[in-house]
Amino acid sequence: MSRTVTVGVDGSPESLTAAEWAADEAVSRDRLLRLVHVWSNDADVVTPTDPETRRRRAERLLHTAATHVRRGHPDVRMETSQFSGDPVERLTAAGEKADLLVLGSRGLSGMTGFIAGSVALAVLARVRHPVVLVRAPRAPRAEAAERPRTAGGDIVVGLDLPRAGDDALGFAFGCADRYGCAVRVVHSWTLPPVYGPDTAGVLPALLDEVGAERQKELEAALAPWTGKYPSVAVSSQCRPGRAAQDLVEAAAGARLVVVGLRHRGSRLGAHVGPVIHSVLHHTAAPVAVVPHD
Repeated sequence: MSRTVTVGVDGSPESLTAAEWAADEAVSRDRLLRLVHVWSNDADVVTPTDPETRRRRAERLLHTAATHVRRGHPDVRMETSQFSGDPVERLTAAGEKADLLVLGSRGLSGMTGFIAGSVALAVLARVRHPVVLVRAPRAPRAEAAERPRTAGGDIVVGLDLPRAGDDALGFAFGCADRYGCAVRVVHSWTLPPVYGPDTAGVLPALLDEVGAERQKELEAALAPWTGKYPSVAVSSQCRPGRAAQDLVEAAAGARLVVVGLRHRGSRLGAHVGPVIHSVLHHTAAPVAVVPHD
């Protein structure tokens, strides 16, 4: 694996915001920053151009993006690459060779350029390494440029126990250790379906019993990471609720949101689940999607 932080750029403000975030991360990790642009070989229906013209256009786009990044990160080690072909395949391949893949986003309902909703979802479903989607600022670019690059807030982790734990927690604690911030873990659970809707007579005791079991699972999942990163402050929320809604609420003001994604190997296309969909739609913070088996 190349020791890089790779970011997809297409010339949009969203991808430039992602490139800035990726540059911060590359410096934090002491990694090479790689700017990648994908252009299609297919005929452009609106403005037909030959491959050489597209190659030159891509070269100018990458140069502009690199210049933009260099203004705020003069010491970052950086390279640029352009590819022709299918964006999903090319971005997936780039992500597999990197420590981290970063994509720009205005929310999945409003992405532009080749980093469109369907492309991002397809890449998320295929890549076996972490992917971060960075929301573009809603403020005018002049105002956004005045904001400090180093965001405040904690790292919020949405934990699905017992299936997903180590990968998401390891990513979150590693980031928190570098950033010097705290980790907040959110685990929401529901009663097993076997109990059905009519549980009024036993509900309080049942909730206490299931809640105690889930709390033990959460503490066991956290123990290796609190031991490895003793300087990282940790808090947790373990309660009955709706995972997507609870995580979105907890993510308000977060520096980074981390969620796990189980690879199912389905032929039906990208499946990222309702929790990740909700977080990508409704959270302003960057979202790290960490795959696991």
